[in-house]
Amino acid sequence: MRIGLIDVDSHNFPNLALMKLSAHHKANGDTVEWYDHKKHYDIVYQSKVFDSTYSKDITFTPNADTVIKGGTGYGLDNALPDAVEHIMPDYSLYGITDTAYGFLTRGCPRHCEFCIVGDKEGLRSVKVADLSEFWNGQQKIELLDPNLLACKDRMELLDQLIESRAIVNVNQGFDIRLANEEIAEKLGRMRIKRVHFAWDNPHQDLTEHFRRFATAYRRKAVSTKVVYILVNFNSTMEENLHRIYTVRDLGYDPYVMVYDKPNAPREIRKLQRWVNNKIIFRKCHRFEDYEV
Repeated sequence: MRIGLIDVDSHNFPNLALMKLSAHHKANGDTVEWYDHKKHYDIVYQSKVFDSTYSKDITFTPNADTVIKGGTGYGLDNALPDAVEHIMPDYSLYGITDTAYGFLTRGCPRHCEFCIVGDKEGLRSVKVADLSEFWNGQQKIELLDPNLLACKDRMELLDQLIESRAIVNVNQGFDIRLANEEIAEKLGRMRIKRVHFAWDNPHQDLTEHFRRFATAYRRKAVSTKVVYILVNFNSTMEENLHRIYTVRDLGYDPYVMVYDKPNAPREIRKLQRWVNNKIIFRKCHRFEDYEV
């Protein structure tokens, strides 16, 4: 069969589902390629991760006998078959040679209002793979897990990452409420440039959790500890600044994430520019003094 693939988002980040579909079909002897308008296909897969706010859908009808749409951008009730889900991704699809992408766990017990993970993957963090399922010696590992530390197998999985000696990035971040001294010791042994956390809910005081980790974690440089701060979602400017100032004073590097950014007010966009431009952030200590 001739298989065509469409990465609807095209946000310069590889689509894991398409890489797995490519590997599956190639293993079955099928021809797999990026969709070409000039060709007819037996099956076209179009994958979309983001909703219409951030990623517009394609405006054409693919030339194919069967078109299969998948990804959270099309809904939460679609998933890859197990035979495809647990296959080594075809990294050659994106020309990737030095980085592995995948999930060790799925699900999250937090069920935050702005997040779809709980509805899509469940309210428990469970192990779904060993590292060897998607990593075969690459220099870097891009981990996509929503809440690895909430999984009962977290120590085993952290050990797998440590033993890989690969450079690890957990792009969804760790749960600071679960990052105790033992976790800090594990992360200190991992080849990880930055540990990412989040303080999304302004009505939860996480100060002592951040203080405890900062004390236990052996890498003290600010740039090694990043905290995502969600703004424009059920928070006042006072609550935004409290979180930003608190984590900064505890030795973390805050990074502002704007909910519904296209419709965010000017003051919120100004706040994001102030925090995320580190040259400005280090020179101008208070947002109240920041002028543009």
